[in-house]
Amino acid sequence: MDPEGVSDDLQIKILQSTLAEVAARSEPANEGQQGESCCVICLDSIAEACEARPCKHRNFDYLCLLNWLERSSKCPLCKSNIHEVVHDFDHDGPGTSRVYLVPQVTSDAPRNEQPHTQPYRSRWTGERPNRRRNEDLRRQPVTRDDAIIRRQQIYRNRLYSLHVGSNTRSRYRDITPALFGSEPDLVSRARAWLRRELQVFEFLRTPSSPQSSGDAITRRRANNAEFLLEYIIAILKTVDIQGSQGAAEDMLSEFLGRENTKLLLHELRNFLRSPWSIEAWDRKVQYPPSTAERAKCANGDAEHQHDSSGGGPIRNRSRLARGRARGDSYRPSYPRTPYDHPNAPH
Repeated sequence: MDPEGVSDDLQIKILQSTLAEVAARSEPANEGQQGESCCVICLDSIAEACEARPCKHRNFDYLCLLNWLERSSKCPLCKSNIHEVVHDFDHDGPGTSRVYLVPQVTSDAPRNEQPHTQPYRSRWTGERPNRRRNEDLRRQPVTRDDAIIRRQQIYRNRLYSLHVGSNTRSRYRDITPALFGSEPDLVSRARAWLRRELQVFEFLRTPSSPQSSGDAITRRRANNAEFLLEYIIAILKTVDIQGSQGAAEDMLSEFLGRENTKLLLHELRNFLRSPWSIEAWDRKVQYPPSTAERAKCANGDAEHQHDSSGGGPIRNRSRLARGRARGDSYRPSYPRTPYDHPNAPH
């Protein structure tokens, strides 16, 4: 069997699960509202209504559904085969409509072609510039915006959090799709972390002021972020978050880009492995020095060597040297006495 076909089938299954979850979550919010309907594919308002048949679902914009049908002939919500799409209602008077017949795709047809347009697809193109240093942020109460700025700096400098081993003292543990699917608390932690982390990306960022929450751009960003959140949750329930085959990375990189996806999955995995809340993880997580910090340390070493007399050994090791000696993992500090427990209030 063609590996690409297996990958396509898996991604379609995850997309269908995501769209069904988004539709289910949007129904309570839309009860009693007479406003615009939302397309579950692009998460924007429906510009041209349509109906998939024979299942009769109407949760799609016509163009979005046609783009979906280029990839799969199954309904995004109920997974039944769609034979025709009814649209352009009342174009020639009450009770009239037009019908688009869905081409029947044989099972042996090539599936390596991707649709030219994906209405729900967006790419991250850049980060906001850093506005203050990590050290300054840790000296004051961290607001939502401050935390996002710090996370933006992590992505800007491509910093991967250091590894902590799994053991009874650290209380870190390995995460598998089976564990993720069986522990609702783990899913809740992932949702909370992703809801903040996705704010790092400008095309998903929504303003913190409630006055701006009603405009079209803000609604679209919020809908896109909610779709990606549910999409990542569906991925976590299906494949290993950082498996050797890279399935999770492949499915998410078309939305965030390869480098951002690799870093996000790494950070999400390290957070879920930890026993900490988001705020505690922010305080305890450690990162290697950035490129700018390494350059500064290297310049400091050069000046110290230049100023040293007699060619004697340099006594003070730079933070860069300590980082190299430490590697890509660290050992968290543990209580030294039986009376100091990590759960004790400080």
